[in-house]
Amino acid sequence: MTVHGQTDDAQIDDAQNDAAETGPRSRPRALLIGLAVTALVLSGVLIGVLLTPDGARVAVPASDSVDVGFAQDMSLHHNQAIEMSAMALGRSTDPVIRTLAFDVLTSQQSQVGTMQGWLTLWDRPYLPDGPPMTWMTEASSTEGHPMDMSASANDSGQDARSMPGMASTAELTALRRMNAEEFDGRYLQLLRRHHRGGIPMAEQGAANATVPAVAALAGSIASTQTAEVGQIDALLSAHGVSPLPES
Repeated sequence: MTVHGQTDDAQIDDAQNDAAETGPRSRPRALLIGLAVTALVLSGVLIGVLLTPDGARVAVPASDSVDVGFAQDMSLHHNQAIEMSAMALGRSTDPVIRTLAFDVLTSQQSQVGTMQGWLTLWDRPYLPDGPPMTWMTEASSTEGHPMDMSASANDSGQDARSMPGMASTAELTALRRMNAEEFDGRYLQLLRRHHRGGIPMAEQGAANATVPAVAALAGSIASTQTAEVGQIDALLSAHGVSPLPES
């Protein structure tokens, strides 16, 4: 005969045992499982960059290819927008600007991770060996529309600030030192110029990359940044600030 009180005690013991199994000691196992799943997904994404939509294998792009040059230079270009947007998240008092900064920071961090993953998969360095943007010059010349990249050609490939739209060291230092009232307008000005400089890079990548995944990402970047420029223009107008000249 089962005693009611004993049955209740047994149920409580079972519940406690279940809780213990899902408690702190089980969390490392769950974390490891989550990391493994993430790694598998990322591996699939990276492997997919070497395949065409019909499953055919794509050759690893050459060091001087549009694909490699785009991944290297756009990663560097993105890093400055990430830096400025991280500042904005901590400094801006405008919730709309903070939302914009969050969107830029998170999306571009993800894109940098993807592009650097490709470079690792291709066994290519994260930074170009020579001047930045040479892949754009070659791509434009092939299309019959030579681009003047003379400003970049005189700079080290590791100097991202030689690329179109990039803020100078002095501009970034001044941005860090601005008070909250000054910061919002200046962040919008610098981000707009930065985006406008990056759009032609993305358009060139979309038009000339030979790896389908690279062309697709480049096209997505061009579309996103074009839309964000429209949003920035509206915010600049609302704050009574004029855009900077484009570089």
